[in-house]
Amino acid sequence: MPEIPAHMSLERLRELAVAGHPQFAGARFTILADGWDSVALDIDDRYIIKFPRHEVAEQSLRREVLLLSVIGPRVLMPVPRMDLHDIPVTHTIHTKLPGSALDPAAYAKVPESMRAEIGERLGQFYAHLHAIHPDLLAHAGAGPVQEWLDADTIRRRIEPHLPPALAPWAEEALEKLVGLGPDPHGITYGLFDGHGWNMAHDVAQNRFGGIFDFGDSGFGPLHQEFIYSNLTSPDLTARIIDSYERHTGRTLDRDRITLLTDIHRLWELAEEHENAEGTAEKIEAAHAWVGMRP
Repeated sequence: MPEIPAHMSLERLRELAVAGHPQFAGARFTILADGWDSVALDIDDRYIIKFPRHEVAEQSLRREVLLLSVIGPRVLMPVPRMDLHDIPVTHTIHTKLPGSALDPAAYAKVPESMRAEIGERLGQFYAHLHAIHPDLLAHAGAGPVQEWLDADTIRRRIEPHLPPALAPWAEEALEKLVGLGPDPHGITYGLFDGHGWNMAHDVAQNRFGGIFDFGDSGFGPLHQEFIYSNLTSPDLTARIIDSYERHTGRTLDRDRITLLTDIHRLWELAEEHENAEGTAEKIEAAHAWVGMRP
């Protein structure tokens, strides 16, 4: 992740936050996320304030506020209720969802009863999200999700970097991609970023706190919606699918979801093929996925 430039140091961001919200003058500020697009600060473990780094990020943040204003009242899952402010600079603020990331290590410690509840609630969330009328979301600014590269381009980019141990898995996935037809359930508006790092799980209270970061949401193939939880655990994905099928009456193709997860891992590696650090990170992620792949 990039370093915070001098003009966006923690102290400077704190000054901007307090200028717009004097009630936080004595609060404790910490950097929660230092991204390419925005910097997020935690205020007293109660609020999150986000500052966009550039104009594109600002537009994305404004779109996310509008999308969440449509989504929030139509789902039971807690999601951020973001307020947009333009003084002294553009930023958003919302009450922090209770809990921390549901990464693989955290999920491994979740008891069976809570795993069942998380899977049920996430399946219900996706059912509710996909039922929102697309016109409402399009009017709020939703567009197509980023399209992945084709099989030949992915193969050409990753071949110089792919470890021999991963080559058979990669080639089989790319061969299957060539023959993969359109999604049998078509296109839907979805989160398309539902991995555990965008989830809040409150271990102390033994409860699931909600989902955040809708910046990458948009219209895309329905089965693709269910690949991201595989980054936490295929067990979590299986539980989400079971719940979703009960709530919607749709039947999902589990093999297709596994294949799409394969392709996503390879696509991300292909996107980083000119970045040595990024390539190493994506190869490590591919190894991790192949190690837990169902």
